[in-house]
Amino acid sequence: MCVDLAMLYAAYRLAYLIRYRVVIRAGIEVPLPEVYQDTLLLVAVSLIGVFGFFRHYIPRRGLSRIDLLYSLFLAVSATFVIALAANTLLYREFGLPRVVYAGWWACAIVLIWMARVIVDTMLRLGRAHGVDTANVLIVGAGESGQIIFEKIRHAPELGYRVVGFVDDIHMDLYQASAPILGTLADVPRLIQHHHVGELIIAAPRLEQRDVLEIVASCARAHVNVKLFPDIVQIMSSEVTTSDLTGLPMVQVRDVALRGWNLALKRAMDVLVSGVALVLLSPFLMALAVAVRVWGGAGPVFYTQERVGLDGRPFHLIKFRSMRADAEASTGPVWATVDDRRRTRIGTFIRRWSLDELPQLVNVLVGEMSLVGPRPERPVFVEQFSREVPRYGERHNERAGMTGWAQVNGLRGNTSITERTKYDLFYVENWSLAFDVKILLKTIGAVFRDKNAY
Repeated sequence: MCVDLAMLYAAYRLAYLIRYRVVIRAGIEVPLPEVYQDTLLLVAVSLIGVFGFFRHYIPRRGLSRIDLLYSLFLAVSATFVIALAANTLLYREFGLPRVVYAGWWACAIVLIWMARVIVDTMLRLGRAHGVDTANVLIVGAGESGQIIFEKIRHAPELGYRVVGFVDDIHMDLYQASAPILGTLADVPRLIQHHHVGELIIAAPRLEQRDVLEIVASCARAHVNVKLFPDIVQIMSSEVTTSDLTGLPMVQVRDVALRGWNLALKRAMDVLVSGVALVLLSPFLMALAVAVRVWGGAGPVFYTQERVGLDGRPFHLIKFRSMRADAEASTGPVWATVDDRRRTRIGTFIRRWSLDELPQLVNVLVGEMSLVGPRPERPVFVEQFSREVPRYGERHNERAGMTGWAQVNGLRGNTSITERTKYDLFYVENWSLAFDVKILLKTIGAVFRDKNAY
């Protein structure tokens, strides 16, 4: 709270300075910043109240910096609107120049966000070294439980320490990751014994009665409970009620992009891909020359049939990163770590996902989108459609250069079931802001992605 108020005041002085530098040089007398201390007090009080309403003073581990910026944008905007309304009611006129007020709003968003990022970075460093840790108990030792365990293990900055699993079925499995401490009936005892602060339910087939009992026991012990959903639960969250000439109906919401939403998304694809192709053309030319010189025999570009919108095939364009005969003897297979089929330049461009840049052409002509479920090859689509429920619904939207699953580490040879969950979540919760968030997160994901091989 003190940091927020300090940054609010700093933003006020900065906006005042920016507004009056030209006026002062012109020799015109301007009022001192302290003259408007009543307005400053109103904004400060509003900030504390609005931030409390937005739950900005409740610690949240692992919050994305992009999500934080968006939330602060809403909270700070609401703060200044409320303060402006209060000032209008309390005083006869609004004394602070409107340009200064608008600049103050913009500077406050940036400075408060930067300060909170610094504080959050310090907290993450401390948690990675054992400060402010929280014990976690995972219900379910199956595939979902293991995915959560690996996520926590590779994110020490969260400060989570998995004490073990609870499971009624897999009692003799996964001892290499964390021990299975007992069954569902042991949850209350384990919470007390291990001082558990977070409990994560990762057992999709668990009966509702058991889930309610677990939540009740955690409520008594003041333990936070999180539920990792399966595909059916994601789908059921989109069920709505309607009527057919008075007859009550239950329908699964039609989540495909329609009308203006579809036009808006397509407009962003054309604009961004077109500008990117022009600006990156010298860099793309340099990469093409590098592939030609250090990529061995074969073409510069590699086209591969993928499945896109409505299940229609199209030819995805990439810079060639493997030998021209890479699948001559094996047929369609996933790339592996230290794959010997890669060329010298191919290893580099695959690590930094530079081989994907020619797909901007696919986006420009409408075969792909900037953001969406990643397209797969027909042979894999046929296989996954038989094995994974609702997998085919990924093709209700255009395939993307990047996606919600990819920025969360699910690319390459990773769980198709979990990747499908992320893709369906994106399809069912699409917004333009969500697309922008994924594009921004893609930049950071490129640097930390360990599955880019």
